[in-house]
Amino acid sequence: MKKRAVSILLIAAIAAGSLAGCGKSSSTDAGDGAEGNVINIYSWNDEFRERLEAIYPEVQETSADGTVTILKDGTEIHWIINPNEDGVYQQKLDEALLRQADASADDKVDIFLSETDYVNKYTDAEADVAMPLTDLGIDPDMDLSDQYSFTKVTASDVNGVLRGSTWQCCPGLLVYRRDIAMDVFGTDVPEEIAEKVKDWDTLKTTAEELKAKGYYTFSSYADTFRLYGNSIEQSWVAPGETVIKVDQKIMDWVNNSKEWLDAGYLDKNVKRQWNDDWNKDMGSSSKVFAFLFPAWGIDFTLKKNWDGDNGIWAVTNPPQEYNWGGSFIHACTGTDNPQHVKDIILSMTADKENLLKISKEYLDFTNTKSGMKEAAEDDTGYASDFLGGQNAFSYFAPVAENIVIAPLSAYDQGCVELIQNTFNDYLQGQVDFEKAKENFETAIKERYPDITEIQWP
Repeated sequence: MKKRAVSILLIAAIAAGSLAGCGKSSSTDAGDGAEGNVINIYSWNDEFRERLEAIYPEVQETSADGTVTILKDGTEIHWIINPNEDGVYQQKLDEALLRQADASADDKVDIFLSETDYVNKYTDAEADVAMPLTDLGIDPDMDLSDQYSFTKVTASDVNGVLRGSTWQCCPGLLVYRRDIAMDVFGTDVPEEIAEKVKDWDTLKTTAEELKAKGYYTFSSYADTFRLYGNSIEQSWVAPGETVIKVDQKIMDWVNNSKEWLDAGYLDKNVKRQWNDDWNKDMGSSSKVFAFLFPAWGIDFTLKKNWDGDNGIWAVTNPPQEYNWGGSFIHACTGTDNPQHVKDIILSMTADKENLLKISKEYLDFTNTKSGMKEAAEDDTGYASDFLGGQNAFSYFAPVAENIVIAPLSAYDQGCVELIQNTFNDYLQGQVDFEKAKENFETAIKERYPDITEIQWP
């Protein structure tokens, strides 16, 4: 068997056949059809739990510490939460998956979540750790017909078998400061700002206008990476291969980032996302005009870092359509709760009214096309106080309709992280271009020892 881009623990499990061996009997592990007493759900934060509690009709109560949710039939959901940072979540999940075949009923993983950057690792057909939804009795063509098609492609294996589902769809927009727009352009109207950011060439001209007034267009070159990375034409690693092929779009990001940084369109002090400098650039004293965010980015990141009044930020179309993120729900091979798992997945990802409730309460752009069309047309029901009453769904919906997911591989997370880390040194002038390439090759082979070659465009 060829090496896979998964953890050493999961590789060992696959090689031993311990995970794949229990895959085909998963829907009957409860024997006579009786369900287990405990549903173990693995995730990296409370996002899924909060939404399940908000819309799942079978929820009775949750413990004060948030670790146990009791359903009306007495079944307990045990929430096993580990942080995503430094790969801790995946490590803990992989360890549990390794034990899955021999675990007692109450210790088996029943549901686990993954993110877009590493979903491919867990939907791999050979790994067989995420059950085909059809094995649960879910018909993707019927039950999930209202979902955005690219979300189903993302959660499918190379054979097109759907092995996960999501309540989220994560189209991205350009989120901008109205006060800065008024100062520089004399208007803050979203339709007029859209014309000034409609493509990269136009945005470069706009960036010069912003610079002349003392403003940055974006905080960091990392802010634009997802737009380029979402448009790659070939996967980082083709199925069954051990060669990383760096797409030209990735190098376009490097070259354009260097140009924008040298031109003064970006804040040179901000080297990455998710750090204090980046967070501060979302504050009221910042000189940064815009960020590129999906719905969760506005609600969970921008809103939390903003220290001014509501109504200063607004959304408009991005210079390029893109998707950023998404949490996928997987039924774990070997679950002893297939009926509960099926019901949870359908309630959380296929019921339009449930998903509209999530959109209203949490501002998630959710995964039914008809529901998001309703939200986009309901300026009263889906107005955002933070955005000064603007209905962001009217901008998200058209972007979502046109997203084509970039080809995925099990190596995506490492490639995405390390290409940015190593070329960060180049962009900051610490190493030359060739050294940055060399550093990427070294780092990626350390992360994935089975990689034999890196091909540059």
